[in-house]
Amino acid sequence: MTHHSSTGRAPRSGRSPSSPFKAVTAVVVVGAVVAGGAWAAGLGPFDRGPGAPDPAAAAQARAFLSDWSRGRYEGAAARTTAPARAQEVLHSFTSGLDIEKPRLTASTVQRAGDGTVRVAFTARMPVTGLGTWTYTSHVPVREQGDGSWKVAWSLGLVHPHLSDQAKFRLERADPVVPKVTDRHGKSLVADAYPSLQPLLGGFAGVGGGPRGSIRLIDRVTGETERTETTFGRTGGAKGGATSGDAPVRTTLDASWQSAADRALAAEADGKNASLVALRVDNGEILAMANTPATGFNRAVSGTYAPGSTWKIVTSSALLLKKAVTPNTVVDCPRHLTVGKEFHNVETSEFRGATFQKDFTESCNTAFISLRDRLGDAESGDVARTYFGVGQEWHVGLPSYDGSVPVPEDATEKAAAMIGQGRVQANPLIMASVTATAASGRFHQPTIVPGAEDRTSTTPLPASVVTQLRTMMRATVTDGTARVLADLPGDIGAKTGTAEVAEGEPNNGWLVARRGNVAVACVVEQGVTGGGSAGPILHRLLSAVPGDPS
Repeated sequence: MTHHSSTGRAPRSGRSPSSPFKAVTAVVVVGAVVAGGAWAAGLGPFDRGPGAPDPAAAAQARAFLSDWSRGRYEGAAARTTAPARAQEVLHSFTSGLDIEKPRLTASTVQRAGDGTVRVAFTARMPVTGLGTWTYTSHVPVREQGDGSWKVAWSLGLVHPHLSDQAKFRLERADPVVPKVTDRHGKSLVADAYPSLQPLLGGFAGVGGGPRGSIRLIDRVTGETERTETTFGRTGGAKGGATSGDAPVRTTLDASWQSAADRALAAEADGKNASLVALRVDNGEILAMANTPATGFNRAVSGTYAPGSTWKIVTSSALLLKKAVTPNTVVDCPRHLTVGKEFHNVETSEFRGATFQKDFTESCNTAFISLRDRLGDAESGDVARTYFGVGQEWHVGLPSYDGSVPVPEDATEKAAAMIGQGRVQANPLIMASVTATAASGRFHQPTIVPGAEDRTSTTPLPASVVTQLRTMMRATVTDGTARVLADLPGDIGAKTGTAEVAEGEPNNGWLVARRGNVAVACVVEQGVTGGGSAGPILHRLLSAVPGDPS
């Protein structure tokens, strides 16, 4: 448990007292101060009858709260009867307790018997990384000899329990790693599912995560007098924090997750690799795995050129526009120059090939030759409109949701046709693309049930879906994904080889769909998709032959 600085102490190192303080304007419920007739006419929250508070007093209190909420400590302090002390305490209290953007909302205004005007307020204090501490207090304002009004400074106006004898201390505890279960309630622990080790902490916002408390302590002895609020799994109604005792239920399937970990361990050949498996009908993630198992979650947050797996999207754009049909003859030469020389894997060629043959053999030159049949932004528009790529996804974990920028020149447009250039994706995106091609409808991928979905997409026409499924099936039976041909079921797939940098081996990709499951795998420096990602997905699909329940 780590103790941080508190009221009455110097700010922690790294925080400059003069640094800008970002804050929102305090919301004032009492009503705006209007010069002139509104108050005189009795249109304010109280009439100026005998004994009614002077509006100038309430205005001074509201201005004090506004300055404090904006981090203008000097300005707030100047409105008090003890500017030097007020400035010191306001800064120490707010910064020392890691409070950012405090929201101070004024409410009732009352006049006390001694002439003091008391303006009640609610303080909502967001404590960095923990939650919001909410409490109530009041600002006392007294008339001065010159007729002006000033805030009667006291520690108690900052918080009713703050005094010369007691101050606050922020204590942070080690974060909670929440209990996580699969879709059937089976516990998922890092020892049994290695790829989940770096991911489990990502569910902190759902059921665990950072913990801490704000305690009132004796200024002399340092002993705790009371706990004002707690954050995290320990409860804390006043802090607005939630309990992390209940397990976090995910969409993961323990059988698929275990099989994914084993497939990567057995077939990745020591290379960096990752894969995602998800349901076609609703986007629920069944497995998410990386090798090495610890470290960066490339499966969801990685940024890769998807290579020829992106031809699913390019083909969709061409088929939607009726620029080609699967039977259209599109020649596949060894080389094609568009600013630079493009070639096929192993410089293969298929003269007089149909578009379906170009797809199944992953002919780069054929696809590039069709570039003028699409507008510069058309492929990206199709990716966003029909496949959800580039929209904001709420997966339940931090994710990268893809990018398909408009090409800057003819060479970049040629590269984008085959998933190169500035097109960026990862296994999560390509598994989703595969699922959308198979079903015709995009479903935002999720790893927690009920995740927010702000995406808006259009279903693919049934004719396009049929053509895509036919071409992907032919890629398994007669094309570059023959590595999956011996598996039972109506499997469709697309391989990909993505160039990385001059002199470096290519990344290998393979995406596939079987029944209600879509999978995508990338192997860094895998050279070819069929040769590197193929054995991984073959082992995965062999291990779990049926659809998930």
